[in-house]
This record gives sequence, structure tokens and C-alpha cells, in this order.
Amino acid sequence: MTSKVRILCVDDEHAIRTLLQSQLEQEGYDVDIAEDGDVAIGKLGASAFDVVLLDIRMPKVGGIDVLRHIGESGIKARVIMLTAVDDLTIAMESVRLGASDYLTKPFDTEDLFSAIRRVSST
Repeated sequence: MTSKVRILCVDDEHAIRTLLQSQLEQEGYDVDIAEDGDVAIGKLGASAFDVVLLDIRMPKVGGIDVLRHIGESGIKARVIMLTAVDDLTIAMESVRLGASDYLTKPFDTEDLFSAIRRVSST
């Protein structure tokens, strides 16, 4: 039996976190949530995740800082950046720092599921 893909959803908007958690759990994923970058860094240090869905713009510690922490710490999770801002510069910076994918909000749920399947199988 294969283990479930573990996903950490990091977003400062409660509605987005809970919606993502619900949709992903219905698809069979093991999901944890974090409301900001500080909480995410703590959870990444305490548990292993296969995929991190990471909002870019958050108060305190933003997504780019969390992505940088993941890279510097040698954490093996694949990161999919999520943002409401369609900015090519931020997308390129995210990829340079190790993000596996980048989705602009609002995104189609099937696009998200496809991205998760793609990055979790590599």
C-alpha cells in the first residue's frame, strides 16, 4: 500500500486554507494548514511534507522567504507557489529559488490537482 501524499497549505486567508484543505482531502491527500510563514516554517521543521502550496504575499514572513528557508534547510518538499498577483518577475524568482510550479489565483481546481500530481511524482 502506498502512503498518501502529504501537503502543507500555507495561506493567510482562512477561507482559501479551509477550501483547499477540504478539496484536497476529498481527493485523498493528507493535508495540514498554516496561516502564515512563521507557522509554516515551524511545521516544516516538525514534519515531512511532499508538497507545499505556498501563498506568496502574507504578513510577517512571506512565501518567498519560506521558499528560501525550504531551499536553505534542504527540505525535500516540492513547492507550488500561489498568488493573486500575476507578476512574471515573482514567478521567475520563485523558480530560481526552487519552486516546482506557480499558479495565479483564482486557479482552476483541476489545474491545481494536475500540478500536485506532476510535482509529487518527480
